[in-house]
Amino acid sequence: MNKLNEILGSISGVLWGIPLIVLIVGSGIYLTIRVGVLQLRLLPTALRLVFSKKHATDAEGDISQFQALTTALAATVGTGNIVGVATAVILGGPGAIFWMWFSAFFGMATKYSEAILAVRFRVKDSKGQMAGGPMYYLEHGLKQKWLAVLFALFGVLASFGIGNGTQSNSVAGVVNSTFKIDPWITGIILTIFVGLVILGGIQSIGKVTAVFVPVMAIFYLASGLIIIIMNITAVPEAFMTIIKMAFSGEAAAGGAIGAAIRYGVARGVFSNEAGLGSAPIAAAAAKTDLPGRQALISMTQVFFDTFLICSITGLTIVMSGVYTNPKLEANAVTTQAFGHFLGSWGPIVVAIGLIFFASSTILGWAYYGEKCFQYLFKNPFALLIYRIIFVGFVFIGATIPLDIVWTFSDVANGLMAIPNLIGLIGLSGIVVFETKRIKAKLKEEKEEKLNNKAEQSAKA
Repeated sequence: MNKLNEILGSISGVLWGIPLIVLIVGSGIYLTIRVGVLQLRLLPTALRLVFSKKHATDAEGDISQFQALTTALAATVGTGNIVGVATAVILGGPGAIFWMWFSAFFGMATKYSEAILAVRFRVKDSKGQMAGGPMYYLEHGLKQKWLAVLFALFGVLASFGIGNGTQSNSVAGVVNSTFKIDPWITGIILTIFVGLVILGGIQSIGKVTAVFVPVMAIFYLASGLIIIIMNITAVPEAFMTIIKMAFSGEAAAGGAIGAAIRYGVARGVFSNEAGLGSAPIAAAAAKTDLPGRQALISMTQVFFDTFLICSITGLTIVMSGVYTNPKLEANAVTTQAFGHFLGSWGPIVVAIGLIFFASSTILGWAYYGEKCFQYLFKNPFALLIYRIIFVGFVFIGATIPLDIVWTFSDVANGLMAIPNLIGLIGLSGIVVFETKRIKAKLKEEKEEKLNNKAEQSAKA
């Protein structure tokens, strides 16, 4: 196991070097410029669309726009928000949190672009269900099927890492440390739960995540906000520490700014998945009239994930100071940080949050993985085999060493990102075109709403 972890670590070190970080952040900057800093200018509109009661119900698609968002958020909000942030701080110092924010800002434009292309190039499969994502816009948009095949292959591998093993492993670890329950018992329970849900397909996953995601997010955010409000005087100092260490050589590991940047961007991408190409697979299933409308909703995933949930975790860790303890492992840092402020309730809050986060992530990634698998193998029987293996891996992930699972996930994530980012850059012209369409539509709807109000006022 140690030898395997060394090999994977070497691959991860090369893969997550300067070239890939430049490609991820650079693509986000390029797309931000092309869409006119849309993630800042239209964020209020995007948030209104998320919480609007009016969603397209008669448009083509398998699930509602809100269910598409919660399915993607379910896959996005997971151990990366709790254990991933802790890992970034341990390996890159508090400054890594700044680089998570930095990459997330541009990642919003990346996520927006992914969703536009996913809806634009989606197709109906043999069962009449929507199928979309990077493999389809790489094949039908960029006309590079070999890149589509590579993405689908890497997507299947990633579904067992970021979407499965890391999640079940983290849950088993925190449940064991908090409630003294053996990992194999947790693994069995998780395996049964996942198996029952994913057999129902995307509709079943969408219904479960539509309940799971709001509950888990509110629970964790409320707990974190209580800590921040109760210790509000320590917040400015925590922010200053994060910013100062982002531009100094005081990283916890590596002793250089490069460590903060590398682990900040890598763990940030692990958490919000901007650039990986995973979330647009869920966006493609949404009932929507225009690609841009679903893209605006999808863009908020990064906002909720990194700027809200990851920030809560990061600030709590930095304010507590527990990250300076060299004996603490990553999966215990956040637990200790919450315990520092909430006493015996802290570990319970983290444990419950992680159980919710990780369980929903497994469900979301089960859908991503099977869509990638379906692209590679058209036989329906092959899909059943994938589901069986995926469900079985939930148990395996819960009982194997943490380091191997995380390192494998980093490798799979990096491999997924490369063909996807090539597609985003190559098809950015279509993103710009669809952006103009949705802006015109939103303007038209706003004018129509104002006219209706004026008419009602005149009648009154």
